[in-house]
This record gives sequence, C-alpha cells and structure tokens, in this order.
Amino acid sequence: MSTRVELQTHFSPTAGGLIRPVNLESIGTNVLRYALVLILVVFGVLKFTAAEAAAIKPLVSNSPLMSWLYSFLSEQGVSRLIGTSELLTAALLAARPLSARAAAVGGALATATFAVTLSFLFSTPGALSPAHPAHAFLLKDVVLFGAAVALAAEALRAVAAERR
Repeated sequence: MSTRVELQTHFSPTAGGLIRPVNLESIGTNVLRYALVLILVVFGVLKFTAAEAAAIKPLVSNSPLMSWLYSFLSEQGVSRLIGTSELLTAALLAARPLSARAAAVGGALATATFAVTLSFLFSTPGALSPAHPAHAFLLKDVVLFGAAVALAAEALRAVAAERR
C-alpha cells in the first residue's frame, strides 16, 4: 500500500475553459478588493459615532504617529477625520475598474492605514497581551495589511501595463 500523494499542479479547463489559474487569481483579487472596501466603509462610517470615537481614543492617544491630532481636534473630530480617510481609501480601491491609478493610490493609503493601526499593538500599553480588549481587534489588521499590499501591487502592475 502506497501512502504517496501526488499534487496536481495544473488546472484542467472545464466548463468552456472558465477554470484557469489566471481566472481564479482575478476572482480572488476582486473578492479581496471588495471585501477590503466593505471593511473600510463599515469602519469608516462607524467613526462618525460617539461610541467608536470613544473606543479608538485609547489607541490613537497612545500613538506617537497620531496622538498629536487631539491637540487641535476633539475626540469626535479625530474619529471623523480617520473615518473620512477610510471612506476615501475605500472609494479609491473600488474605482479599480475605472482607474488603476486611483486604485494604486487607494492601495497605498490602505497599506499606510493598516501599518499605522498595527503600530497600535506596540504603542498601546498592554495591547500585545491576548487579554487586552484591543488585541484581537488589532491582530486582524495583519491580514488587512497583506490584502492592502496585494491590491496595491495589482493596481501598480496594471498602471505599468497601461504605459506599454
């Protein structure tokens, strides 16, 4: 009895040639793009509520990158500014079918957004502890950061291809 398993490394075209690696990659990229857009829209809209403004204050106020915002904006003002940037980023990412350049800018903004939120793990006292209430909330940003980088790269490839 053999326990050897062979891995299939190619996809056989089926259903009129619809299942090919390039098609799967395109489907995956679009799912990733619009899932990230949805997440940014939901989080962005929530930033306009008092509850979310209060919830992010401990994270933002401990950040050397963002705490200065509270010196000239209110708690709600900072939250609205962040929400607006998230909504703008979502719109730019969603514009990919119309403009690869806009999507590349959106990908760069999303990458920066999630890099900053990941930095909260290190700037918020106790956030690295799994017992901290923000720990899991911030850890999900590792995946979102990866998605943003992948989408920025895809859009930049499209911009380069348009130039040729």
